[in-house]
Amino acid sequence: MKYLCLGYFDQEKMDSRPKAEIDAVMRECQSHLEELYKSGQVLIDAGLALENKCLRNGNGKVRVTDGPYIEAKEMIGSAFLIEASDMEEAIRVASLHPAVQVGAGEQLGWGIEIRPIHYFEKSERKF
Repeated sequence: MKYLCLGYFDQEKMDSRPKAEIDAVMRECQSHLEELYKSGQVLIDAGLALENKCLRNGNGKVRVTDGPYIEAKEMIGSAFLIEASDMEEAIRVASLHPAVQVGAGEQLGWGIEIRPIHYFEKSERKF
């Protein structure tokens, strides 16, 4: 089964820290990312930019608006897809991520959300 893991952070807390401090924390992440990748269960890992757009249907037309759209301090900063046999294994693999391994992450509002995903494989049949 595949699991989508979303990495969250508190933008206010991150923005309130000096750049040198954030840079040092981010350098600390690298060794934890290497351990995560060594699991062999990470299918894709992507950091997300803060810029975003929302598409919605309004009166039969696609409307594009600027984000973010949630009323929360936490923002999604990364997303990674893993393969695991069940939620317990997904938790074990995702727990290797820097968001829960780097000590300073707690003060910066870092965390991981894990969701099983349902997906459709591309069919080779031609219609």
